[in-house]
Amino acid sequence: MGSYVEQARENHVKKKVEEALRSKMKAKALNECDQFVSKYAECATGRTFSVVWTCRKQAKELNTCLHQFTNDKVLEEMKREYMIQEEGKVSASTA
Repeated sequence: MGSYVEQARENHVKKKVEEALRSKMKAKALNECDQFVSKYAECATGRTFSVVWTCRKQAKELNTCLHQFTNDKVLEEMKREYMIQEEGKVSASTA
């Protein structure tokens, strides 16, 4: 039973790490796509329902940009870098 609890804790930590990495990935994407965010926000200002068709071009440009920085490949690379950093920390503490 002890190993089940340890495994559950480990998975919880992994989920927390993944959530943090996703958050970091999204923040980076918004930063990288700032010009498209601004264009979309400018278009959407003062609109309600019409934003869907009036700002379609800006929304598509924004989504295209965001997708470059928020996809599974990027997330897997971030996870890989995180694991390398963690392994380095473990190696340094045991040396």
